[in-house]
Amino acid sequence: MRTFYFTLFSLVLIISSCSFGGNVTGDETEKIIFMAGFKAQANLPFAGVYVAKEMGYFDEENLDVEIRHSASGGTLNLLASKKIDITTSDASNLVKIVSDQGVPLTSFALIGQVGQQAFISLEKSNINSPKDWEGKVFGYKGSPPPEYLAILKANQVDRSEIEEVRVGYNPSVLTNGDVDVLAVFRSNEPNIIETNLGYPVTMWSPSDYNLPVLGLNYVAHSDTLNDRSEEMTKFLRAVIRALDYILDNEQESIKMIMKYAENEDEAHQVYMLRSEIKDASSEITEEYGLGWMTDNQWDMFYKYLKEWGVLAKDIDIKNVYTTSILEKVYKDDENKIN
Repeated sequence: MRTFYFTLFSLVLIISSCSFGGNVTGDETEKIIFMAGFKAQANLPFAGVYVAKEMGYFDEENLDVEIRHSASGGTLNLLASKKIDITTSDASNLVKIVSDQGVPLTSFALIGQVGQQAFISLEKSNINSPKDWEGKVFGYKGSPPPEYLAILKANQVDRSEIEEVRVGYNPSVLTNGDVDVLAVFRSNEPNIIETNLGYPVTMWSPSDYNLPVLGLNYVAHSDTLNDRSEEMTKFLRAVIRALDYILDNEQESIKMIMKYAENEDEAHQVYMLRSEIKDASSEITEEYGLGWMTDNQWDMFYKYLKEWGVLAKDIDIKNVYTTSILEKVYKDDENKIN
């Protein structure tokens, strides 16, 4: 009898070892750490992850996606040190950190087909064109954006006639009269000033001047994209499904988003989501699918950044993006979102 129980116990140990140890099988859940580049909100790349999580799309891909947020930035540095797996980034910030630090970070989906940047003034200030910026105070967040410099050139504005000040992220500097023109994120700050603070604004966007500016991306370390390409494909496939759901089910999607952005104004989140959905569409996405990008887009963007002195040193722009994950996701035409 003792021999029987010893044999049975040994079999249990062997079965347990086979079930929970050794190499990971295709049926086991893989862990991915996603960190959004800002606080929880209806930013479209954030929303895609929220909805994929809530709808169970990640579960269907056998992915355990941990969602984190960073209100203070620094996500690209965390990605460079491999403390997180995926983040979101504006294209300008991505190219700049690759140029400045030489870190191998790569966009694997371009959600924002146009840039986020815009410039606003209060409607009552009667600033009707960039030429009117002369003699005024211009407020920016980190450094004067290249879009600002390009618009000055396009309108033959004398930059020396403008007082430029760093103001941070509080849009009330415009309504308080601290600045006359303010650099803003187009999808949310104009609405805050108009709806929440009650001041109609005049806005100028880079698209008004055909500037080749790109927006928000999903970004990973190049090692992660190479070594964990299957998991990255599963992640993006689930997110694309979620974006498809968002386009057809705004009300239900907002409910899911508000679970994460629970302290935010719901009406403002709707405004942001609609604005970013519009910016995610282009002739390229209509042909190839949401998130797609081309060599020409990145080449033109790189030349634009070089022209305005944004980069510390030259880089090979083809190392900053890849369509390899998109190609796997969209190998079936039915995945495309038009």
